[in-house]
Amino acid sequence: MFKFFSPSKLFKIIDWIINSIQSTFFLFLITGLTFALVISPPDYLQSESVRIMYVHVPAAWLSLSIFSVMTILSLLNYIFKIKNFKIFNKCLAPIGLLFSATAVITGSIWGKPTWGAWWVWDARLTSMIFLMLLYLIFIITLKFIKKDNLALMIISILSLIGVVNLFIIKYSVEWWNTLHQPASITLKGDISVHSSMLIPLFIMLIVFIVYSALIFLMKYKTEIIKMKKKNLNRL
Repeated sequence: MFKFFSPSKLFKIIDWIINSIQSTFFLFLITGLTFALVISPPDYLQSESVRIMYVHVPAAWLSLSIFSVMTILSLLNYIFKIKNFKIFNKCLAPIGLLFSATAVITGSIWGKPTWGAWWVWDARLTSMIFLMLLYLIFIITLKFIKKDNLALMIISILSLIGVVNLFIIKYSVEWWNTLHQPASITLKGDISVHSSMLIPLFIMLIVFIVYSALIFLMKYKTEIIKMKKKNLNRL
């Protein structure tokens, strides 16, 4: 099964997917922005500032999801020694860092009109900053540590620490008294967001997912080309 993940097998498929996404991405983006900025109504308490939600929430969701995927890939790489999973993580880490930074920055901007301050050492905000730090260490490790065994050990440790942090991010608003509001959409299916805001939110989530897929595949394609050039230079 793991032979499917060989770079040579995936190259043509990746090229086709990239071209398909590029031809449709701006349609997704324009649709999402239209719903988020025009069709969606202002909140009765937060007024127009609630529109930050359409960037903040999908970015936060994806930053957590990407780290979860990276953790699984790291464990599979540790068990089965599939080096291509290391390349996957190398491509995913910058995207995760981008979304975690976006979540923190937009959260700060949203916090000013909501809480009256740009930043507070809220449990969720602090744990999100820690997630950014983990992503950064991931990137540095994969880029500068050439010894595979050492890099794999560091990444595995980071993954375990990160899993604990993910639970803190998720449940911090329930475990401690924080300024951050509880989740409006839960894994149990409880939703406290009106459909007029929920639909734009999920459209923007799709936009972010499509963008993530595009960036990941372009970075992965670049890594494949680098590998091929490196192998040619050895001949």
